Amino acid sequence: MKAKGNLAELERIATRLRLHVVEMVARTGQGYVQQGLGAADLFTALYFDEARLDPANPDWPERDRVILSTAHNTALLYATLSERGYFGTERLETYSRDGSPLELNASERMGSCVEATCGSLGQGLSVGVGAAAALRRQGKDSRVYVILGDGELQEGQVWEAMMAAGGWKLDNLCLVIDLNNMQVEGDSDRVFSPEPLADKVRGFGFAVQEIDGNDMGALLNAFGTARGTKGKPGCIIARTLIGKGVAHLEGLIGHMLRFPPEVAKEAIDVLKEKLAS
Repeated sequence: MKAKGNLAELERIATRLRLHVVEMVARTGQGYVQQGLGAADLFTALYFDEARLDPANPDWPERDRVILSTAHNTALLYATLSERGYFGTERLETYSRDGSPLELNASERMGSCVEATCGSLGQGLSVGVGAAAALRRQGKDSRVYVILGDGELQEGQVWEAMMAAGGWKLDNLCLVIDLNNMQVEGDSDRVFSPEPLADKVRGFGFAVQEIDGNDMGALLNAFGTARGTKGKPGCIIARTLIGKGVAHLEGLIGHMLRFPPEVAKEAIDVLKEKLAS
């Protein structure tokens, strides 16, 4: 389903995605729950409003391409794909089990709904730049969206890809930086601060917007502005709050969070209550 422009319905979808994330990670007791909760609004705006997709025909040549460079954020990705109609929600129960294509790091074993395998961080933007350049050469109006984590900005390959995108004026490319200030070593600002991030990205020829990545209206407006910008690739710096939507998890640094049953149950109860209200 899509919820074009309907803020209330989009926010409800984001809550459902958060519930799926918590339930999926709870089955194993550890996983990437904090990133998933934080980026649920971003994924909702992109997959349910902005991107041109056809779940019934995932190989549709005219589709937009969505590339998840932070490929470990799979609980959220699979929840999103399921709610969008690529497969049934019952399949989410196989998450990270041996033999399941719903692996801890998203791969093309999932089929066309995963555009690229990006388990090695820092590679997704390069793939996106190549896709955008190819689509433009083919004369297609499809767009390419790349979701990048702020920790990935420490990879030199990211900046090489930015140089190419800006130099080629790929205005069919939109880079979304999920700026949650968390990476495996802890607080990203303390490990290696990317600031002044907006100025740096603008220096590579991007049209940059800085927004609250948990504000659905701001997300929709930013995607619309990026789509309407000509002659430059777009970049949305979306500042998200890890653990968003579950008060006792918000702001809690935990890259791969250990998730005791009692903590998971409390989170599930909170989210179910929100959906029931």
